[in-house]
Amino acid sequence: MTTTTAPTDVHSRSRLAGQLTELGVERNGVLLVHASMSAVGPVSGGVGAMVGALRDALGYGTLVVPAFTPENSDTSPHYLNRVRGLGDRAREAVRAGMPPFDPATTPAPSMGRLAEAVRLSEGAARSCHPQTSFAGLGPLARTLLARHRPDCHLGEESPLARLYDLRAQVLLLGTGFDTCTAFHLGEYRVPAPPRRCYRCVVTAGGRRQWWEYEDVALDDSDFAALGADFARSETGAPVRTGPVGSSTSRLFRIDDAVDFSSGWLPAHRAGAPDQALCHSPG
Repeated sequence: MTTTTAPTDVHSRSRLAGQLTELGVERNGVLLVHASMSAVGPVSGGVGAMVGALRDALGYGTLVVPAFTPENSDTSPHYLNRVRGLGDRAREAVRAGMPPFDPATTPAPSMGRLAEAVRLSEGAARSCHPQTSFAGLGPLARTLLARHRPDCHLGEESPLARLYDLRAQVLLLGTGFDTCTAFHLGEYRVPAPPRRCYRCVVTAGGRRQWWEYEDVALDDSDFAALGADFARSETGAPVRTGPVGSSTSRLFRIDDAVDFSSGWLPAHRAGAPDQALCHSPG
């Protein structure tokens, strides 16, 4: 007895570009994308065709993606999960094997296939923060990603604030609000946000070294709930929802999301003390 399965729907670049336009991606605009290619489904031409579809929909616009690198930090959840259960010697071996951040070559595997495809595209720009860099393509990419201060992950001296100034759109391409980096800018804009110590591997004077600095304590644990309330809010700036490939995707303005989050967070989070501040920041 033989069985048959339904053929898998393979999405074309032109079809994806049309769906993005129908969703509301602005021609010649600026777009910050968080993507799950597994949610989008199979694409004819692979992830490169998905990048092409986004650029087709944008026209002469600018595409930006997160290119974060928690892999080079020993204060990140990524590291803590990696070394959980290891002894002191094994932990030190992990730390010793961490390469320093290089914006030209350091991969961002935890950001997904689409972000990596953008980062590796010819002509792509990348900001220089050793943990929370962004990559981009298009006419405004280098301007948006310049001057990302190394002790400011996602605040006023980061590309997020420049995207806010331009009222960029945010596309959650098959992902949920738990991935919405824009909400982190809202964390910087609440009164007296809690701060903590961060540490990562960098190159200074041609030598690999650990660098320790203080910044706002970032917490995305309640972003799904925040996003659900944002999508339901009556702000006059709705979240648009629609299909892109096999995914359900969401599109909205970054300034609407940041403004909503900076009001929502103080009302829903108890005051938190500063965590493990550095003795000698910077």
